[in-house]
Amino acid sequence: MIKFSRLLFALNLCLLCSLGGAQESAVKTIPTLDVPRYMGTWYEIAKFPNWFQKKCVSNTQAIYSVRPDGSLKVLNSCKTADGEISQAEGTARQIGASDSPKLEVRFAPAWLSFLPMVWGDYWVIDLDPQYQVAAVSDPRREYLWVLSRTPQIDKKVYDALLLRLQNQQFDTRKLELTQQLPAPSKN
Repeated sequence: MIKFSRLLFALNLCLLCSLGGAQESAVKTIPTLDVPRYMGTWYEIAKFPNWFQKKCVSNTQAIYSVRPDGSLKVLNSCKTADGEISQAEGTARQIGASDSPKLEVRFAPAWLSFLPMVWGDYWVIDLDPQYQVAAVSDPRREYLWVLSRTPQIDKKVYDALLLRLQNQQFDTRKLELTQQLPAPSKN
């Protein structure tokens, strides 16, 4: 009976250790976000693949602006395989204080906005002091976007950001680079 008890104790200890090692720490956002400064155009540099961007093959960007009623307008666009531009207009709202880096975004019609499931988390988890490069995710690490004010990003800046994301327990190997192709010249 003593041997069985020791075996059971050892198995439970192993289970607890394995569970403890597998736990992820909470996703950390930046301390504060100056929303008016964040407005404008952001180019997607990389992302975790997701179902709602499957048709996008290049030139993915988001334009954020403030509507007259104070809500935030989100205009996402990308180029599809057939060369068309696909656009989706949404609404963002800040969660918490006026400098909170936690937002929610909705692309469903306004009449569905009372449903919690139509709102997606948009947490700014990394942002340089000049508001030129950002990383956005959610509390479950299901989504991740690397954004820049320019279509290309310096490799050193990108690599440093990847290290910070890895420190936040993101599997950066899942990141898919986004092609940002120059517009065709008009002759």
